Amino acid sequence: MSMIRDLRAVVRPARVSLRKTPRRPLPADTLARTGTRGAGGTSAVVDCAVYRDGARVECTGPLTPQQAMREVRRDGGFVWIGLHEPTEAEFAGIAAEFGLHPLAVEDAVQAHQRPKLERYDDSLFTVFKTVHYLEHDELTASSEVVSTGEVMCFTGRDFFITVRHGGQGSLRALRHRLQDDPELLAKGPSAVLHAIADHVVDGYIAVADALQDDIDEVETEVFSPGRKGTPRGTDAGRIYQLKREILEFKRAVSPLLRPMQLLSERPMRLIDPDIQKYFRDVADHVARVQEQVVGFDELLNSILQANLAQASVAQNEDMRKITSWAAIIAVPTMVCGVYGMNFDYMPETHWKYGYPVILAITGAICLGIHRTLKRNGWL
Repeated sequence: MSMIRDLRAVVRPARVSLRKTPRRPLPADTLARTGTRGAGGTSAVVDCAVYRDGARVECTGPLTPQQAMREVRRDGGFVWIGLHEPTEAEFAGIAAEFGLHPLAVEDAVQAHQRPKLERYDDSLFTVFKTVHYLEHDELTASSEVVSTGEVMCFTGRDFFITVRHGGQGSLRALRHRLQDDPELLAKGPSAVLHAIADHVVDGYIAVADALQDDIDEVETEVFSPGRKGTPRGTDAGRIYQLKREILEFKRAVSPLLRPMQLLSERPMRLIDPDIQKYFRDVADHVARVQEQVVGFDELLNSILQANLAQASVAQNEDMRKITSWAAIIAVPTMVCGVYGMNFDYMPETHWKYGYPVILAITGAICLGIHRTLKRNGWL
């Protein structure tokens, strides 16, 4: 237990969002042997290293996956290979060298997979959805709040392979932190799998906190007194956009709970028993974030309904005011319409005070209607 006491301290700093790591080109002779040259002359292999007794084995130059595996089979340890958006041709040699299952290889190359855990004969295939919060000055109806990527992990007895898709979620800083803790890395590939799982879930927690601030802002604006001249119902578009972004977040979080529970509860020969118990902590954090996401969705539903109700009430108030003024205007309209008819024998037509009396009566009726409607809250 003392060997992994600092496990949380190693992986916790992973909450900080990382910049996209550029691909590092391999030497021409290496590329010729491995056939992993991608578009533009860059390699899909970001890093390839052998770890023995928790320390990185130093080499005179970049290792190919085949060279690294021969090193491991000869002297022990495990190899950790990191790839970024490999093509099928780039990944074929690595898949053959490590005996990866064709279905898992297909999923890793094509991406757009839901989080999952699949067990094959000699390896585990795990899919994580990485989520990154996009900073914005003001939330609008078209704001993109979260961006997602994917990290696929192949865990074997003596190898660990990560396949990353998307511009976010670089693992370079995490690799360096793990290399600073040899006692942890000595536990093998399962320690790396836990570190990546914890790194991804810590990102979920940070995104959930940021989304909470956005929801609080929208909620405050919806329920604050309306400012004069502000169009009613303008928040509906922002609320709906925020709901769409939270739905994207939910697709990354919810499916991951079951895989983390399996890793923490079921004995697996590829997972070190000392590391397995730490997956419970990851599963608890996933469950917590999932509850937050469900709460966000329900809260936004309530805010949206309240916003629509406010818009409906405002429309009703407008209609009542329009109806009230129409009723007031109807009185002089009727009187003028009656006295506009050209009959010789009409009341007060030839009376000296007929005109002012009719005007006074019309004004009195209009004033009475106005006071009655205002007393009843229509004006």
